[in-house]
Amino acid sequence: MKNNRHVTQSMELYQRAEKLIAGKTHLFGRRAELHAIGFSPVYSDRQQDAYFWDVDGNRFLDFNMGAGAVLLGHAYPSVVKAVQEQACRGTGLSVNHPLEIETAEILAELVPCAEMVRFCKGGGEANMVAIRIARAATGRDKVLYCGYHGWHDWYIAAGLSSVSNLEKHLQPGITTLGVPKKLEGTTLAFEYNNLSSLKTTLEAFRGEVACVILEAARTYTPEVGFLAGVRELTREHGVVLIFDEVVTGFRLAKGGAQEYFGVVPDMSTFAKAISNGFALGAITGKREVMQAASDSFISSVYWAEATGLAAGKATLCEYLRKDVCRAIREFGEALLKGISRLVEQYDVPLKAIGFPSFPTLRFESSEMQWTNQMVTLYQQETARRGLFGGPFHFFCLKHNEIDLTQTLETLSEVFEVLSKAVRSGDPLRYLECPVRQSGFRRLV
Repeated sequence: MKNNRHVTQSMELYQRAEKLIAGKTHLFGRRAELHAIGFSPVYSDRQQDAYFWDVDGNRFLDFNMGAGAVLLGHAYPSVVKAVQEQACRGTGLSVNHPLEIETAEILAELVPCAEMVRFCKGGGEANMVAIRIARAATGRDKVLYCGYHGWHDWYIAAGLSSVSNLEKHLQPGITTLGVPKKLEGTTLAFEYNNLSSLKTTLEAFRGEVACVILEAARTYTPEVGFLAGVRELTREHGVVLIFDEVVTGFRLAKGGAQEYFGVVPDMSTFAKAISNGFALGAITGKREVMQAASDSFISSVYWAEATGLAAGKATLCEYLRKDVCRAIREFGEALLKGISRLVEQYDVPLKAIGFPSFPTLRFESSEMQWTNQMVTLYQQETARRGLFGGPFHFFCLKHNEIDLTQTLETLSEVFEVLSKAVRSGDPLRYLECPVRQSGFRRLV
């Protein structure tokens, strides 16, 4: 039975936001146009464990979890308590706070490359600081990258020579508006799982490259020897290797992807799950590289704000005490096993890619228009039944067997609709909302 949920207040708030919030939302992925408008919630005023309630009073089982920031569960008691107690004592901004050292010590215990630490407030910011430190440590300018690393000038500058440079790593339609044209040529892409691509670029700019930054894994997985090969090439060229662990950090292993794959970079960046939804990011690295931060002006009042650090310390302590990685992996494996049965039962051209801890469901088609229609239909039918998340999924410690059973029962109904849409050849017949927009250019 369809559970028709109304998101009237969400849409009214979104209309108000269009007039007041530059860019509509502060996170691109939360723009309503990317979801099933009229069905997908846009605003939430309460979150608890693995659920949230939107402003219309609808409850949703959350498979987005703050775009992966909330690994323990919403409003996790020990983290909330640590923040509340610290807030009562003050935010610690006039002088340094001991939490800086205490939280850094736990990171050094968890993360293989973490001999020294710098804090900030978000993932893109952490990558920006890491790039500055790497450039300071090497005296070189150029950055080689693959994957997604945020919105800052150093990264978006890759699109100055050709906007298509970012399409495989970010998404179609990202413009370089506002990025100084003189940064052209400072950031260069290489291909994931293609060591010759990296080797060729390093040799072409020998002595000019400060660092190589990449996500060790995401929806893609490294081929045998790839990450070790990247490590060897960067050592050969005297280049700083940075792992962007904003997504993989504390999700694949307690020490991040570097522990999981057994390849230790010179630096790594963390945010999202480091503090279970509170604002904190971290740059970790080997002492000989990180010490360059002492001579480069890298400074902000709020980076060591004490409530964020309290959340970080409490969250990291939970990772030390509990095998969170195993719990979310096992939940993901069970869910994907059930989805695989549904795919076969209903003959829907869909495939799960990535890791069980944070999988992506991909409709198998070369027709982008059809794919966008099917993704929208999936979002429409899951949202109307109280599921939120997809095609990207993130799980948390609070997702349990009851959630798993209910999700698979719900998805059985959803896949029945998807199957009808596939057989009809016209998913639009089943859509009751506009087709989601998948590229940045279409939104702006």
